[in-house]
Amino acid sequence: MSRMRLTVVGCAGSFPGPDSAASCYLLEADGFRLVIELGNGALGPLQKYAGLFGIDAICLSHLHADHCVDLYSYSIARMYSPAGPQPPIPVYAPAGACERIGLIHGPQGDETGLMKRFTFETLAPGTLEIGPFRVTTAHMNHPVETFGFRFSHGGRTIAYSGDTGETTELVPLANGADVFLCEAAFLEGPDLPPDLHLTAGQAAGYAGQAGSGQLLLTHLQPWNEAEQAFREAAAFKGDLALASTGMVVDL
Repeated sequence: MSRMRLTVVGCAGSFPGPDSAASCYLLEADGFRLVIELGNGALGPLQKYAGLFGIDAICLSHLHADHCVDLYSYSIARMYSPAGPQPPIPVYAPAGACERIGLIHGPQGDETGLMKRFTFETLAPGTLEIGPFRVTTAHMNHPVETFGFRFSHGGRTIAYSGDTGETTELVPLANGADVFLCEAAFLEGPDLPPDLHLTAGQAAGYAGQAGSGQLLLTHLQPWNEAEQAFREAAAFKGDLALASTGMVVDL
């Protein structure tokens, strides 16, 4: 596969919903499989789209459970595979990811070496190469250190907001992107907490300013009506869609 393929594995925000795991996306090109986020419930459906040990690298935007907690489950699979422990693969994540995930094992942390099934690379704002992808990272506006990503390959680009409230970093991150995968956890309403999440209308505003080709709304909270999010983002004049489990976008 010379072009990029994005598969939505999970798109529920904050916790899994009845029809979706929490955040997880599979990005493929040139035979390389990059998993973006491994939120709660994601490892199960991920196996529909990639072999359990066919993953080449993982990116985590931040260390809230709905974006990272299934990395622990994946460490169990990689450690206790019937074929023996699987070789380490890189995990690109904010500082402290190894320790944070290891603590899921118990109060004393990762005493059995589960995290040795991964090599942890600490993210910082800038650019890096992950397999065939050129990746630009930027800090988002969220209560813990959080990154947004811009993935480029073969002249095409996918931007991903991670979790964020309003921020000046989103427009340059998504500038001219073919696809902007943007969180839209909130619907319009009074007293929305600041510096936490975007409304669908705000996501549409950023996508419009950035000149993105397609806006794909994600991180949709299960107690909200997804179609209401779609209606609130209707000001976006490009291609607008709601993320859903199993959705595939080929670029």
